Parts: sequence; structure tokens; C-alpha cells
Amino acid sequence: MSLSKLVSPSISRVVQEAIDGDLSIQDALQRGYANVSAAARLIKPKVEQLVGSRVTLESVVSAVKRAKLAYKPVVAPIKSVIAESIVNVRTDVAKLSLERSRRVLEAARKMLANYQEEFLQVSESISAVTLIYDQKLHKKIKSFFYRSDVLDEELDLAAVIIHSPPEIVKTPGCLIAFYNQVSRRHINIEDTVSCYTDTILVVRLEDVGRTFAALTDLIASARRGS
Repeated sequence: MSLSKLVSPSISRVVQEAIDGDLSIQDALQRGYANVSAAARLIKPKVEQLVGSRVTLESVVSAVKRAKLAYKPVVAPIKSVIAESIVNVRTDVAKLSLERSRRVLEAARKMLANYQEEFLQVSESISAVTLIYDQKLHKKIKSFFYRSDVLDEELDLAAVIIHSPPEIVKTPGCLIAFYNQVSRRHINIEDTVSCYTDTILVVRLEDVGRTFAALTDLIASARRGS
């Protein structure tokens, strides 16, 4: 029986969506080392949830095989960007996450003006503002805010800064390549900031060596073309 007869369009679509949402499965399928049956068992509960009914493992396996053929990674542009990237490390970094409010935003903007010569990154979401900065500034920066503003506070971190060429802005998949390289080493990324051609990964100080090694290995591999 052909795959087209075995797999309904709805299951094919849902399996594709499930794979699209799982970077590890995407990577395994792209590199050709995925156990298709194991991948199908892994996403089967998600597929049943999205379809709204039970499905057979055989139908999910067939849909995964069809999805596998659709994944053709754009390797060359990503490798080119990675090959031209360089990595720097900044140790003794602190992180302060604050509840977002007008007063907190105004204080953050004032600090950016006051500490232009220092390492200070500010990122903003709907509910929070996160500051990443040199640990020597911690007491001064924390004094700008009320204790009730603080959601999370971390010391003894390191910032791994990846400087990439301008092409990274329009080349999809580069950031995922960096993140995957680190996560495969079971290193937790405490925070991350992307600003034009710079990608900053914040990790625990004890993890900085392995993070640096993982990224430099990736860059070296891209430069060799392997």
C-alpha cells in the first residue's frame, strides 16, 4: 500500500506541525540518524491531541517518513555565517529580572544612558524587563529598583558573545545552530539576547568553558566545510 493511501491529509498535516514544533526531531531527520518509529511514538500523543481522536502508530510512522522527505536543510548559507563568526567570553556577569512597569522602564533607560561604557544589556517582554551586566555594577543597578520589582536575581554568570557577519539577519537557522550546539552538551542557557549581528548566551560560570568549546568546535567545523 502506498504512503499516500495509508496517511490521511489531516494526519499528514498534524504530524508535520508536530515535527515543526520539535527542533530535536527536525535535526535528527535532517541529519538522517532518526529512528522513525521512535520519533512517531514520541509525537503520537501530540498528534492525537491535535486530531481529536486516536490514531494508529503505523499512520504516524508513514506520515513521519513523508515529512522526512520534505526536510532539506539549507546548509551552505548557515555554514557560511557560522564560519565567519567569532566568540568572546565575558565572565563575572549578573542578571536581574524585574516586573515590567513604567517606572522600571524609565529606570532602565536612565541606566543605559549612565553606563554607556559598561557591559549592560536590557531586554523587554510583555511582563518583565531583564538586565544583564557586569557583576561589579550589581549593587548600584539594584539600588535603582524596589525590592518588590525583582522577579529573579542571578550572580556568577558568564556572557558568551557570538559576533556574526550581517548575513545572519536574513539567514534562517543560524541561531538554532548555536543553541543546539550548546544544549546538546546539556548546558542550561540562563538567558539569551540577540542584537543585530551579536548573539549573547548567558550561562553559569562553571559552564562557560564547555559552552565556549562547543561553539568554537561548531565554527571550526563550518570553516573546514564538514
